[in-house]
Amino acid sequence: MNGQLLRVLGRRDVIALAFGAIIGWSWVLLTGTWIYTAGSLGAMLAFLVGGVAMILIGLTYAELASAMPMVGGEHVYSHRAFGPGLSFICTWALILAYVTVVAFEPVALGVAIDYLWPEFTTGKLWNFAGDTVWLTWVVTGMSGALFLTFINVRGVRPAAFLQFVVTSIILLAGILFIAGTVPAGSVGNLIPLFREGLGGTLSVLIMVPMMFIGFDVIPQTAEEISLPYRAIGTLLVLSVCMAMAWYLLMILGVGLTFPADELENQLMATADASSVAWGSTWAGQLIVLGGIAGIISSWNAFLVAGSRVVYALARAGRLPGWLGELHTRYNTPHKAILLIGLFSFLAPLFGRQILVWCIDAGGFAVVIAYGIVAASFLVLRQREPEMERPYRLKHGLLVGWLALLLSCALLLVYLPGSPAALVWPYEWLILLGWSLLGLVFWRRASRDRQSAV
Repeated sequence: MNGQLLRVLGRRDVIALAFGAIIGWSWVLLTGTWIYTAGSLGAMLAFLVGGVAMILIGLTYAELASAMPMVGGEHVYSHRAFGPGLSFICTWALILAYVTVVAFEPVALGVAIDYLWPEFTTGKLWNFAGDTVWLTWVVTGMSGALFLTFINVRGVRPAAFLQFVVTSIILLAGILFIAGTVPAGSVGNLIPLFREGLGGTLSVLIMVPMMFIGFDVIPQTAEEISLPYRAIGTLLVLSVCMAMAWYLLMILGVGLTFPADELENQLMATADASSVAWGSTWAGQLIVLGGIAGIISSWNAFLVAGSRVVYALARAGRLPGWLGELHTRYNTPHKAILLIGLFSFLAPLFGRQILVWCIDAGGFAVVIAYGIVAASFLVLRQREPEMERPYRLKHGLLVGWLALLLSCALLLVYLPGSPAALVWPYEWLILLGWSLLGLVFWRRASRDRQSAV
């Protein structure tokens, strides 16, 4: 079996990879921020609108993933529809989104542990972009990076087992949270339903694409999934629907427990709401443990997905060839895994603020990728109507156009003039730097192809 990826992932593994990737840590850390920014109903509306957009985009992915179950997902679809140029833009944008998530998780781990154990934060190293870098956070984040990189190099099967374990912990924590907050909460706490008008809702909406990134882990691992091709599409859509329901329930639970005005300075409102609902700090601590499981689930899933995208791009000759090599024993793209793992290892040295900028820039990048996939779906429906599509959408052209238009609408939210525009100059400079780096790889690959002729 050397020289090819192994088809070993079942239904449980696929759902755990995708759902665990989507949910991650944000439901613990950011739910209070969403409600304080937009109000309870405003935050839910943002996730409804963004979630519907993600479902429509996910439906286009589902058809394409079942029709072309090959590693690299978006790279394959966009290359078949538009050729190498736009395909590279799509894939390069997706890699930025994956790398930013993988880089953010080691820092998020420090935040979570600090909540459980305040004495943990010690050993000031330096300030970076206005944020303090702590020795204990760096050591913990780097240790996590080494562990997850090691697990992933050893094979997709151990990575999938780890994903199942931590995703199960997330689900148990969520059940505890809802079982406590919904019966104990007060509908009066949901007032005000909206804050800051449309601007508040848009400020939450800009975060939504990055909150749903993760369903696209499924297309990246398509060559490692041992299921009927139609099931790949079904599980992809299911993971998005599960995630939207999860976010809405978290917002509802926190909103029922705290008025929006009380959430300004609460770092982890979800954990605090659980403590209030159950009348004990242990309930909040269990939510944070669920959040730590979410950090690991997201970190692990995007290490899997990011390495497969890099591997696919290298295999296509657009990145250095050594990144397209498989381990002779474990049949994993080990060098691509090590590269993504390196970003994760170094990230704790830069503190939180710069990584927040990276996450926002990654959100913009992933919407670009989603838009190109939707366009690829439409082109292939017209150009190749006879292509075998095990998961074929009814009213496919309508869904495709809606997915494309919603992707474009989400892009507008990031642009100057929007209440939730990317931060100038920091987040735009990240995008510019990443684009220039991509241009370097593209030109080098083009020269190598010309010299080989």
